[in-house]
Amino acid sequence: MSQEFVLVPEPTDALPIGKTGSLLYWIASVDHKLLGIMYIGAALIFFVIGGVEALVMRLQLGSARNTLLSPEAYNQLFTLHGTTMIFLVFVPMVVGFGVYLVPLQIGARDMAFPRLNALGFWMLVFGGLLLYYSIIAGSPPDSGWFAHAPLTAKQYSSAQGVDYWAIGLLLTGIGTTTAGLNFIVTILTMRAKGMRLLQVPMFTWIMLVDGFLIIGTLPPLNAALVMLLIDRNLGGAFFNPQAGGSSILYQHLFWVFGHPEVYLLVLPTFGIISEVLPVFSRKPLFGFNFIAGSALAIAFLSYAAYAHHMFAVGLGNAFNAFFAMSTALIAIPTGVKIFNWIATIWGGKIRFTTSMLFAVSFIVLFTIGGISGVTFGIVPTDWQTTDSYYLVAHFHYVLYGGSFFAVMSGLYYWFPKVTGRMLSEKWGKWVFWLMFAGFNLTFFIQHILGLMGMPRRVYSYDDLPNWSLFNLISTLGSFLLAFSVLLFIISVVLALVKGEKAPDNPWDAWTLEWATTSPPPIENFEQVPPIRGRRPLWDLQHPDDQDWQRSHSGEKIGGQPHEASLPSEHRKDNSQ
Repeated sequence: MSQEFVLVPEPTDALPIGKTGSLLYWIASVDHKLLGIMYIGAALIFFVIGGVEALVMRLQLGSARNTLLSPEAYNQLFTLHGTTMIFLVFVPMVVGFGVYLVPLQIGARDMAFPRLNALGFWMLVFGGLLLYYSIIAGSPPDSGWFAHAPLTAKQYSSAQGVDYWAIGLLLTGIGTTTAGLNFIVTILTMRAKGMRLLQVPMFTWIMLVDGFLIIGTLPPLNAALVMLLIDRNLGGAFFNPQAGGSSILYQHLFWVFGHPEVYLLVLPTFGIISEVLPVFSRKPLFGFNFIAGSALAIAFLSYAAYAHHMFAVGLGNAFNAFFAMSTALIAIPTGVKIFNWIATIWGGKIRFTTSMLFAVSFIVLFTIGGISGVTFGIVPTDWQTTDSYYLVAHFHYVLYGGSFFAVMSGLYYWFPKVTGRMLSEKWGKWVFWLMFAGFNLTFFIQHILGLMGMPRRVYSYDDLPNWSLFNLISTLGSFLLAFSVLLFIISVVLALVKGEKAPDNPWDAWTLEWATTSPPPIENFEQVPPIRGRRPLWDLQHPDDQDWQRSHSGEKIGGQPHEASLPSEHRKDNSQ
């Protein structure tokens, strides 16, 4: 069979200003790879800041009637921590993965709109800096990361912190919306010759779905922020019931953003896991079409379930019943993914690299978070747990145990491709086990605290039976978690300075990003291999056993692996 390579067109964009590697080169760059690195780097910096804020709050809550923080200071830390983690860590982290990987995975030179790509990143940075400038201005926001009306009205929050918060999030929201548009256009119009839409890697497919989710999710928040600023500074009354407005309107606008936002953050991590598990199980992804379809279902149903955050508002039984059913329904496509991932691992030749350990732990932790989340779809249960630490535990199991563990898996998986260096597997195992232990020690016990009646958003509590003990355990776990992050940062620095040089394809993976050098050149590819199936590098290396041939012959490629699909060291007839 002829293996004709496709030449990549010459770049049409001018190269960045400044000497390669200089600060000006990075600042002026429109290269998707540099912007992807900057997205992830900025997210990690804000992650450290938000983590320090969390540690200070855990110190305050480590014992009953603690006076380390005043109520005002705790509210400010709580607001900054939540806002930082949601908008300045997880959003830029998943966008950064997409910006870096999508063009490489579809054989493109860059994103469809390189300058818009750069604009989106710098709006995120300026939005984050504006949020933290509120500290220098002497009035950090203190109304929570959700900023529910009427807590944000001038008479309840007269300082300018809420204004900094709103304008900062407005900037980041506009920047993220441009990224969503860029993903959609890039994936639909810039795929390599021969790559059909359902042949793109799962991560790219999910970033396409995520692009539509972004442009449908961020505008309601942006609208709410504009109305909030008008109310506070121009005498508006959108959210003032005494002047004909409605504070419930803010909740609708916020949660029609806030609930799909969770899936906006989680869906790309599903894509990461769907890339990692097949490679380290030496099997094709089981049920590709089912996972692709379930991503569409989750995106749609995320809007139909948003008001389960509002069961305690009193919207009526019919309203509550609809959103309770939709909340239970969204568990079905999510469960499909779990079973597909388990089936991918089942019977495979598993290599427990650090990336694989984080991927498997993601399945466990996200399942726990998902099961606890379904309980919020049961109205009476929600009434008892919605304002308790049970919800805090659930939220962190979904976003930290879910999203961040998947992000860690992706960082270990693609770090060689991005940097040309290998992260230490020895250090990586220590990072994983300390992070896994620290996370569960911190947050699992909070389920119990919530069921015991401990409310969330409190800066202190009475010395009730076991409350101090359980909070102390949670605080100790948070410091163990912080230590694991410190070890990870040290391991990254050591790898960049003197790490082992990475080959182009250290994991023997199958998607297009591994067909170029590590790190990739400015033009990404000199030539792209022919694409006839979902695993182009496998097809190139195994002309007698190709995905596209088996799919056309009717043989399923998502089931048990036959020996030809395993590397030689795993075949039964290997003399070794």
